[in-house]
Amino acid sequence: MAKISIRSEIRFILNGRDVALSSVAPDATLLDWLRLDRSLRGTKEGCAEGDCGACTVLVGKLSAGGLVYESVNACIRFLGSLDGTHVVTVEHLRGGPGQLHPVQQAMVDFHGSQCGFCTPGFVMSLYGLWMKSPDPSNADIEKALQGNLCRCTGYEAIMRAAHAISSYGNAAKDPLAAERKAITARLEAMHDGARVEMGTGKARLVVPADVDDFAAVLDKEPGATIVAGSTDVGLWVTKHMRDISPAIFIGNLDGLCTISEDRGVISIGAGVTYTDAFATLAKRIPALGPLFDRIGGEQVRNMGTIGGNIANGSPIGDTPPPLIALGARLLLRKGKKRRTIPLETFFIAYGKQDRQQGEFVEAVHVPIPAKDTKFAVYKITKRRDEDITAALGAFFLTLTGDGRVAEVRIAYGGMAATPKRASFVEKALLGKPWTEQTVEAATAEYARDFTPLTDMRASAEYRALAAKNLLLRFFAETSSIKAPIQISRNEAA
Repeated sequence: MAKISIRSEIRFILNGRDVALSSVAPDATLLDWLRLDRSLRGTKEGCAEGDCGACTVLVGKLSAGGLVYESVNACIRFLGSLDGTHVVTVEHLRGGPGQLHPVQQAMVDFHGSQCGFCTPGFVMSLYGLWMKSPDPSNADIEKALQGNLCRCTGYEAIMRAAHAISSYGNAAKDPLAAERKAITARLEAMHDGARVEMGTGKARLVVPADVDDFAAVLDKEPGATIVAGSTDVGLWVTKHMRDISPAIFIGNLDGLCTISEDRGVISIGAGVTYTDAFATLAKRIPALGPLFDRIGGEQVRNMGTIGGNIANGSPIGDTPPPLIALGARLLLRKGKKRRTIPLETFFIAYGKQDRQQGEFVEAVHVPIPAKDTKFAVYKITKRRDEDITAALGAFFLTLTGDGRVAEVRIAYGGMAATPKRASFVEKALLGKPWTEQTVEAATAEYARDFTPLTDMRASAEYRALAAKNLLLRFFAETSSIKAPIQISRNEAA
């Protein structure tokens, strides 16, 4: 590997100005810096955990498709992750001389603001949507606003405002669109191929130059905190006051942010966000589309990574159960050495994974189900959108020509200390005819597979019953029943 140059400052663009910071703490959040250091107080602190959206800003990043702007939660976004990006706050919005920006004017005219506290966050989320989709559907708007909470119940007015934005202006002529070429050039100039290192001793911050540099840095400092999307690590700081230093920031890192397909297998780099993975996975494995739409809000999906969701080993992570059911394999790397393991073996016990010191998740390889395979994912939560899983079931099934179970994999989240397969249920189904009688009999084996816990999201009894019912739902949906088990209100309309 060629010698890496080292830079001692973070560089990015804030609204219209270049910023270079030579002193940044590993746990410094974008929200605190905006409000306390730059007096940009339009960005609010509501929940400090990426749930309410009052802190929403846009972050532009360079990708294969050019410069892309996404809504993110400033409260859990660290300054260390912003190198080479364009941060846009509500103060940067502008219309013609003496005029509000089209998004702001629409919110005013359609009474989309009540107490006003959450309004800047809604404006920024709608701004991001408007630039991508000037004439959005109800479903588009609802998806864009999943991560924005209005405690004054003003959603209908905000929906009307969202539909009206283009009557106040042209998205193609918006300043961010008009300045895109110039901003792109400025960001490209910032990408000098250097590693960023700041701080001394334990209070250090590192932004590797690329994935090979990351492997070398982590090999030398295996106890460092790896920060990808920070949708989990952000809460370690804001809610649990944990010390995350030294921290290595790997978001948007070359070599970790690619998704490709070869010979029926989708390879997803560990740094690929839910948003970036959505188009490929929803097309090639359709059952994953609705699941991804319910992972956090739009801001969380724009930041959170599939690799991070796997690596943190949470028993309620949304992606491990379906990936396990699909037979995914995990690529782990330590220095220059790599090894590949079945994803299901990565999870050993609560808080313990099959990962050595200095080793990291580099990619996950996901086989695309054959056309005659039946595959489904069901997520149970207290509220439909932007909620943490109480129980999640993933089901993979192939049948013989005479209707017997040839292959079956059933995996759950929220039912054990780790994402876990229902191996006894699978054995009860394998080789049997795929009938209601077979499935009903197999549900008795759940008691041997799982002993769920009671917590704030669900009782043990509820989880046990829900797990059985999800298998029955899967049977219903893969049998002769023609009516859909569930439809959204947008589909119903």
